Amino acid sequence: MSDGQFFYRNYKDIKHVYTIVLFENSPASFHDFPDTYLHYFEQASNTGLKISLLQKYVFVPLDIFREINQNIDGTVNISNRLEAWLAFMCMDEPETIITIIEKYPDFKAIYEHIYNICLNIEEVMSMFSEELRELDRNTAQLMIDEMQEELAQKYSLPKDEAQKYMALYWQNPLDGK
Repeated sequence: MSDGQFFYRNYKDIKHVYTIVLFENSPASFHDFPDTYLHYFEQASNTGLKISLLQKYVFVPLDIFREINQNIDGTVNISNRLEAWLAFMCMDEPETIITIIEKYPDFKAIYEHIYNICLNIEEVMSMFSEELRELDRNTAQLMIDEMQEELAQKYSLPKDEAQKYMALYWQNPLDGK
């Protein structure tokens, strides 16, 4: 066995795989359980056969988490690291951030990183705009390639001939009608 490869002698040696689904605004069915913000699911057999399958699911309605952990006075109950992570993902009030950082100081670096990203929003938007420009170029090229292919098939032309006609058309598109 080469370095970096995994070999399992037995199915039970393979670890579970968790799919975690976060809902910012959860579907109505979750609101039938207003005191629960962690819902665990597993696959089941239609025959009742019991096999421990690897895939597990956790659904987290963050809106219900907020309702449960938000006190009337606006403070938040954070009693463990999981709740700190959930609050981190769905709450941005300064009091909540302070509560999280006081209980779990390692979150400070994460909040600072996000703050720095927000400060450099112009740079982030610039990167996003560049990606959109590239996407537009690729889309335009794809459309040209498809039109050349269509022209070549329609008039039984070799591809290089279709490219010449396309070049002439794009030089003066109104004459092509």
